[in-house]
Amino acid sequence: MTVEPPLCYLNGEYMALESARISPLDRGFLFGDAVYEVIPVYGGVPFRLDTHLGRLTASLTATRIPAPLDAAGWRAVIDRLVEAEGGGDQTVYLQVSRGAPPNRDHAFPQEAEPTVFAMASPLPDTSALREHGVAVTTADDIRWQRCDIKSVALLANVLLRQDALDRGAQESVLVRDDRVTEGSASNIFLVRGGVLITPELEGGILSGVTRDLILELARAGNRPVECRRVDAEELTGADEIWLTSSTKEVIPVTRLDGRPVGGGTPGPYYRDMRAWFDEYKADYAEGRSA
Repeated sequence: MTVEPPLCYLNGEYMALESARISPLDRGFLFGDAVYEVIPVYGGVPFRLDTHLGRLTASLTATRIPAPLDAAGWRAVIDRLVEAEGGGDQTVYLQVSRGAPPNRDHAFPQEAEPTVFAMASPLPDTSALREHGVAVTTADDIRWQRCDIKSVALLANVLLRQDALDRGAQESVLVRDDRVTEGSASNIFLVRGGVLITPELEGGILSGVTRDLILELARAGNRPVECRRVDAEELTGADEIWLTSSTKEVIPVTRLDGRPVGGGTPGPYYRDMRAWFDEYKADYAEGRSA
């Protein structure tokens, strides 16, 4: 049986992913002058799409890259890619760079059309991580100060994630000025005395779509929530620690810097949150949740 190559979208055209080409002068390639968004898809339905597209718009506005498509245009692209991959559970990647001017120059080009790229791929299977938990390490947050922008300039994140892997962990929990910020590719939650705590956005971290949903679900379950400064020392006394992202969903941390978190297994609050999240996700795919 012949397997069709994955489809992608590039600058107004749909094509086989292996056929996609960009100019070597593209500013996303040369400078990391581009933003992106990752959208999970459940049962063929893009998850909280309006919120994801709103965050993409915020990144484009912050970087002064002209928006190449409106919400309806993005929806059409996403629907076509998801359908081409057969529906089901997927992840959609969107990227917009400032374009490919004729010369390499740090200054914004006077004439350049944004480069627009999108693709869909199977959603990673994180069921084992959700069931058993993961190990994390703490590390200095060496990233730039505008982590609220979802920029493709991710070299620091790459180095931090690899450092965690080299130390036998799944993720780095980042600390700046003795304050917890986020993970190299995730948001962070702590549970202390039954209170769900997450770092405030004013610390220059990314407003995670899954982060927001976790807060909504906790409040709907009448659980106390705090969004505030989280001191690094609070990590060691946490009853539970979670990682969240669009592809990880919500994952428990069972070891921190080689030491058990709580009892060293996914905690009771996590089990509740996991059930709430799965119920919401199923309802959303069936059109029963906003």
